Amino acid sequence: MTTRQDAGMTERRNAGGRMVGRVHQLQTYERAYGAAMDLYRASKAWPKEERYALVDQIRRSSRSVCANMAEAWAKRPYPKHFVSKLSDAHGEAEETLVWIRFARDCDYLNPEAAERLTEIYRRVIGGLIKMMRRPGPWCGPARR
Repeated sequence: MTTRQDAGMTERRNAGGRMVGRVHQLQTYERAYGAAMDLYRASKAWPKEERYALVDQIRRSSRSVCANMAEAWAKRPYPKHFVSKLSDAHGEAEETLVWIRFARDCDYLNPEAAERLTEIYRRVIGGLIKMMRRPGPWCGPARR
């Protein structure tokens, strides 16, 4: 992401040069959202006895990554709060990786799908860590 300071306002651009004004325009958010939807679709076919264990857990944690990123985005004027919510998103992404492993080992996800989702969540985690390490470009007042 690049930024430009002008009269105290920050202009945010993602790696592709697009203006970022909303959380859903972040590449990391889009990856997390897509993976959560993939997990939702896959989990529809899992056994009923997993309904309140694995299915609910993997859906909750994968969705929480996105929800916490949205909360972080709203807290950009407060860098410490921004980083705190990104840290929560990171924790949820790590939890989702655990559930993916269980789903693979219980033969609910084939190894290829599990590996693809694992790689996506690793990239999401990398994006979250980058934002947490350097919150400055993301925080502060934004141009409307």
